[in-house]
Amino acid sequence: MGVTGVTGVTGPVIAVTGASGQIGGRVARRLAEAGATLRLVGRDPARLPELAGAVKAPPATYDDGTAMRAACAGADTLFLVSARESADRVREHISAVDAAVAAGVERIVYVSFLNAAPDATFTFARDHWHTEQHIRGTGVRHTFLRDSLYLAALPSMVGADGIIRGPAGHGRVSAVAHQDIADGAAAVLLGGAEHDDDVYDFTGPEAITLAEAADVLTRFAGRPIGYVAETLDEAYASRARYNAPAWEMAGWVSSYEAIATDEMSTVSTAIPTLTGRPAQNLAAYLTTHPQSWDHLKP
Repeated sequence: MGVTGVTGVTGPVIAVTGASGQIGGRVARRLAEAGATLRLVGRDPARLPELAGAVKAPPATYDDGTAMRAACAGADTLFLVSARESADRVREHISAVDAAVAAGVERIVYVSFLNAAPDATFTFARDHWHTEQHIRGTGVRHTFLRDSLYLAALPSMVGADGIIRGPAGHGRVSAVAHQDIADGAAAVLLGGAEHDDDVYDFTGPEAITLAEAADVLTRFAGRPIGYVAETLDEAYASRARYNAPAWEMAGWVSSYEAIATDEMSTVSTAIPTLTGRPAQNLAAYLTTHPQSWDHLKP
């Protein structure tokens, strides 16, 4: 199904979802720089980047199978960025996958989560396992990119009082940068059959406790940042003011629980192997992303 996209560039067409976001947008730029032919998929084409060799698909959302099928028309490969967390996320993913397969997509590269399993402590990781299973069941070629927690999440955990609170105990997390995920994904998408049926763990270069993360954040913020290990009851009580639905509250709290059980502590060499450079640790990330911790300054 490969077509000529721009003069001198011929090859398989890659449909990139989430191309207006941090991961999908960087993946699209990396692929465009490599001369790939792209279809950029999003709910609002006006927000999609202007890139050489890229066509903006008609607007589509994952839960609209007809629109997704049109958006994927002519694509050989789909880069599927997981949808925002919701009570219906698995259904949305299934809709998007089925639409892509119906459109003739032969390969899906899916952004999943570290240690996805039907009984994962982190409830949102269960969504990813069910999505993976559905993709496997379609029979199309596939690769799963199981990301750890985002490095960007760590400074956002700090409260106004300078404290990270959560039931993470003394567990460790191998948090990873968005750009490292994107660069690893681009390498997989530009590769061939050698990535088929593979599951890559995309992690940072080290697994740290939230207390250690607080120490790093202290150095950058210029004021003390601490960590308080909550009990489960305390965690739910301290977040009750947000009036979040039960599924969302469970996701928030269980993300810390999964750190406590070390389900987010896996450290993989997949990113340096695929990209040829080391993955960023927290200090490196904060150095290159000062906006992520600007709110922590005294």
